[in-house]
Amino acid sequence: MQAIIFGIDLAKNVFQVHGVDATGQVVVQRKLRRAQMVKFFAAQPPALIGMEACGSAHHWGRTLRALGHEVKLMPPAYVKPYVPRNKNDVRDAEGCCEAVSRPKMRFVPIKTVEQQWARAQHRTRNLLVRQRTQLANAIRGLLYEMGQTSAQGTAGLEALLQRIEASDEAIPAALLTCLTPLAGQWRALDAEIGRLDKQIVNQVKQDRAAMRLTKIPSVGPIIAQAAIAAIGDGRQFTSGRDFAAWLGLTRKSHDTGGKHKLTGHISRAGDRDLRRLLILGASSWLRQVRARPDRGSPWIRGLLARRPVKVAVVAQAAKTARIIWAMLTSGQEYRAEEYRAPVAA
Repeated sequence: MQAIIFGIDLAKNVFQVHGVDATGQVVVQRKLRRAQMVKFFAAQPPALIGMEACGSAHHWGRTLRALGHEVKLMPPAYVKPYVPRNKNDVRDAEGCCEAVSRPKMRFVPIKTVEQQWARAQHRTRNLLVRQRTQLANAIRGLLYEMGQTSAQGTAGLEALLQRIEASDEAIPAALLTCLTPLAGQWRALDAEIGRLDKQIVNQVKQDRAAMRLTKIPSVGPIIAQAAIAAIGDGRQFTSGRDFAAWLGLTRKSHDTGGKHKLTGHISRAGDRDLRRLLILGASSWLRQVRARPDRGSPWIRGLLARRPVKVAVVAQAAKTARIIWAMLTSGQEYRAEEYRAPVAA
């Protein structure tokens, strides 16, 4: 009997494979080493293969798809209900095999190498930014303990770095031996972040879809590339609201007894990094709108008038996410006239 559905429990070196035939009978249940994976599935007729969307899943998805199989990735949380008690590799593979055959299962699109590379760029940048912030806080904290402060923001930190690099006499010599390597690391990280930013900007200029997204208020090259790297053309979502919900920008829903209730907090599910970028972009944009109300739409000006600023920021981020989805799926340009306030005669 030939297996028509496979479930694979992915690992670093040892993979568990579970296969069933058209009647649901188990016909394959074995372990494979990494070197055996391609050879084994190359010898199998085209089949449906289910795997959890975890480390190396996209790589194996592309590899097995190239062999003629239909590969579907699933969120691990959606596979868990199909795994029997006493978890082990065999039952994990069995759970993947069962879950992939469910008609209402949600799947994760397999990312291209280019998408994964772009996401690696953003993750590297996020790590470097966090490290740079940690160094800045350490420098400020050590100097503050000596009674020395500076202004907030980049200008204040730059003043401190220049004092450290010039061996300011007001700073104890013993403390300078601690601060000098921290200042050097901050400079190096800042330069690396600047190089990554230039790379991202240059790549966006060569990508027509990303350039279209940069026309949206609050969306710059970093957000545009991060959105495309995360969802591609966005067609895995049925609507802009689905995309916003996947990002965790919509409120949680709780229905019971025919009563519909939305909680006050957003779900914060989905892609944390992209959600953070959209909120930061919305915050920057609303700061400009509050300074010059004519730049904002009647909708956002009305929202700012009746709701707290932070609520308006999240609402703007959710709306931006919907616009991004609409532009990616339709291929249309951003129509700014629909969102700008009318000009007074």
